[in-house]
Amino acid sequence: MFIFANLIIAIAKILDVVLNIYNWVIIISALLSWVSPDPYNPIVRFLYSVTEPVLRPIRRLIGYRLGPIDISPLIAILVIMFVRMFLISSLIEFGYKIKGGAVL
Repeated sequence: MFIFANLIIAIAKILDVVLNIYNWVIIISALLSWVSPDPYNPIVRFLYSVTEPVLRPIRRLIGYRLGPIDISPLIAILVIMFVRMFLISSLIEFGYKIKGGAVL
C-alpha cells in the first residue's frame, strides 16, 4: 500500500511543479502583451500557443465588460492557485494518510 501512497504523493508534487511553471508562463505572457512583441518571435509564439487555449475560454466567459484590460490571466492564475492549494494539498495529505495507515 505504501507504493500507491508514494505514487499519489509523487504525482501531486510533479503536478504542483508543472502548475507553478505554467503560472509563471502566464505571468510572462501577460507582461509581454503590454509591450506588443514581434509575433513572429519563436518565444512569443510558444508563449501564445501554450497560454491561449486556457485564456481564450476565460475571455469568452467574461468578455471585456470590465474595460479594455484583459483580466483573463489573473483569473487563470487564481484558478491555478486554488488547484494548488486545494487539490494538490489534498492529494499529498491523502497519500500520507494512506502511508501512515499502512504503517500502523
